[in-house]
Amino acid sequence: MNHEENRENWGIFQSSETQPSLFLGHGSPMNAIEENEFVDGLRNLSSKIPKPKAILCISAHWVTDGTFVTAMENPPTIHDFGGFPKALFDVQYPAPGSPELAKLVQSLVKSQNIKLDYEWGLDHGAWSVIKHIYPKADVPIVQLSMDYKTSPEKHFQLAKELAPLRDHGVLILTSGNIVHNLRMVAWDRLNEVYGFDWAMEVNQKVKNWILQGDNDSLIQIRNHGKEFEWAIPTAEHYLPLLYTLGTKLDSDTISFFNDKPVAGALTMTSVRLDPHLN
Repeated sequence: MNHEENRENWGIFQSSETQPSLFLGHGSPMNAIEENEFVDGLRNLSSKIPKPKAILCISAHWVTDGTFVTAMENPPTIHDFGGFPKALFDVQYPAPGSPELAKLVQSLVKSQNIKLDYEWGLDHGAWSVIKHIYPKADVPIVQLSMDYKTSPEKHFQLAKELAPLRDHGVLILTSGNIVHNLRMVAWDRLNEVYGFDWAMEVNQKVKNWILQGDNDSLIQIRNHGKEFEWAIPTAEHYLPLLYTLGTKLDSDTISFFNDKPVAGALTMTSVRLDPHLN
């Protein structure tokens, strides 16, 4: 899209300070209400990045047949989990939506047919992390779903089409985990910083590829052997990382934070792409 020729399409999202692009390791939903070093890492972001006009969130917990973007004025807080304390179900995150941003996303993406959604809202992959960065819930949020029929290559291509949003005050924030295998979690070490050897190996290889700009290795995640099959048994928690990397700008500096494992088979590693870092 030519920004000058299509200025009317941008509405309130005219050019402004370039926003970073973030991949956040979200881990357990309990991180929404607990105090720990990962929560501290999220809170610290708000003082390090410019406050956005709006957030476009891609969460591991909204996988659909087709691709949708939330377009309601007031997205509900979705408690899409079970077996947790009532205090977690009581959490509400009443951030406004942005129908204007939803329609802008729809107009930017040419590779897929993006449909407007009026039923979803904010799932815990979104609100459990965003509530620590913007506790006042005063930044509009829209969520973009991930089509489970789409290849990693096409997810990455879609992300590249979203990259111009960063120059228009939109924070692109994705939420998942690089290593995420609940079947192999050491439940007796759930609150410990601890990683199995294979989990740490995979996490480090992914970080190396990110720093090297080796997008082919990051996209072709099924070509790297059994350790990757253990670390990424299903794609939904890994794919949000590709959305962040697809929005990378030449001016970005790459940094990692919350870069630790928990319970053996999860890593909380988060990625920040930011042209303001030095």
